[in-house]
Amino acid sequence: MAKIPLPGSERNAPADAQCVGNAAPSETLEVTVFLRRNGEQELQALVGRLASGAVAVPHLSRAEFAGKYCAAPEYIARVAAFARNHSLQVVGSDPACSTVTLSGTVAQCNRAFDVDLQRYTSQQGDYRGRVGALHIPEELLDIVTAVVGLDNRPQARSHFRLHPPFRFAPHSVATSYLPTQLATLYDFPDNQGKGQCIAIIELGGGYKQSDLQTYFTRLGIPVPNVTAVAVNGPGNQPSGDPNGPDGEVVLDIEIAGAIAPEAQIVVYFSTNTDAGFINALNSAVHDSQHQPSIISISWGSAEAGWTQQSMQAFNAALQAAAAMGVTVCVASGDNGSSDGVADGANHVDFPASSPYALACGGTRLLAGGNIIEREVVWNDGSQGGAGGGGVSAVFGLPLWQQNLTLTSTNGKHVPLAMRGVPDVAGNADPATGYQVHVDGSDAVVGGTSAVAPLWAALFARINAGRGSAVGYVNARLYQQPAGFHDITQGNNGSFAATPGWDACTGLGSPDGKKLASGI
Repeated sequence: MAKIPLPGSERNAPADAQCVGNAAPSETLEVTVFLRRNGEQELQALVGRLASGAVAVPHLSRAEFAGKYCAAPEYIARVAAFARNHSLQVVGSDPACSTVTLSGTVAQCNRAFDVDLQRYTSQQGDYRGRVGALHIPEELLDIVTAVVGLDNRPQARSHFRLHPPFRFAPHSVATSYLPTQLATLYDFPDNQGKGQCIAIIELGGGYKQSDLQTYFTRLGIPVPNVTAVAVNGPGNQPSGDPNGPDGEVVLDIEIAGAIAPEAQIVVYFSTNTDAGFINALNSAVHDSQHQPSIISISWGSAEAGWTQQSMQAFNAALQAAAAMGVTVCVASGDNGSSDGVADGANHVDFPASSPYALACGGTRLLAGGNIIEREVVWNDGSQGGAGGGGVSAVFGLPLWQQNLTLTSTNGKHVPLAMRGVPDVAGNADPATGYQVHVDGSDAVVGGTSAVAPLWAALFARINAGRGSAVGYVNARLYQQPAGFHDITQGNNGSFAATPGWDACTGLGSPDGKKLASGI
């Protein structure tokens, strides 16, 4: 059975990685095979109409989406036959997600996909990996779009920054806010998100119910309904280290829960790999039990660190979310215009750079009472962090970003030619950060990780007030400049804030009630 390279599957080892030997031949792993959908052209047309900002485009229910755009049974059967021929087990299939999950040993996967899995050590940690392309039979090339899971290197990093611990009082640091105070400063709609479900994607760590009980009791708010869902890996597993993934998990829950306490919060835990990340998103998008209307993602990495096939699979899940009326808020990163890549060039973070995500950048906010006195781009320098933003090297210019201008810190103005990041912004500087309680300790936390759940909670309130989900809202936001506090001061490295959209803070921070009215 002749095999050919799967386009977009090429992998390189990180520059600092060292190969330390063959992966154990008997090690068992799972791979996820992504398939083409039925009606792909029709789905693309639907999402295109949503991207145009047309208000008359109805959202599909999850059942309707599965009925129209699932993977064909014959496609699943062809992958199953391939698995049998290579002694792999089919451990699951999900037509709505267009996936088939296979299990086998390293030796079996090496033969099935013509790869040579090795063990590597790098600054990212130890991992099982490969270089070059993987291969599939030519007769599967027309139906298989991605195969992930062979390589389990860490794919993403969380975008939060922990301020030194403080006592639970604003005077203990220069400036800090409760999430409820920021909801007031940004004039969020006067409801608590009743009837909505906010999904949160996490790639490690966990939360303790005792932390949530302590935090929300202090706020005088009933503890929100929080549910943990294990996608890949052990699920909710707090490590006890607030500087690790626990800090991300609890930050997301406490911000979303404080601002929209009557919304249900479902946390989808997975492994920090490309397969785990994509599977977690798919689980949230297609969850017919909890039916999230908003998804918050505070993890990501530079576009250059993703394979083309993984980005395509992730993007397909985001398109499905758009078709089903699910708003996806994604942190834009905490390393300014370089996104932490030390090559001297500009980079943006994925999945924030997807045109089907709402990319959330960072500001530094100072207030007096219930009034914003000053808000500028968050930039504390290379050691302190800065809001991510810039221009995608992968995704073309969306309809809703046509005719925008990119301004560099040297004063140069050029037309925006590719997808610009971010779309929106909110308070993210740890020095003006969010008061949280994690692993038994009080802390102030910042980073664009805080902005994604802030916007997710805003949409929960907007949806509750409307009685329906706004869904894929990017185009309509760009039509509502009056719904934003325009940020015109500061830079994130290579790009400067200007009136209107910019590659530091997007359209600006929210003026919540005006946005709710405008969309």
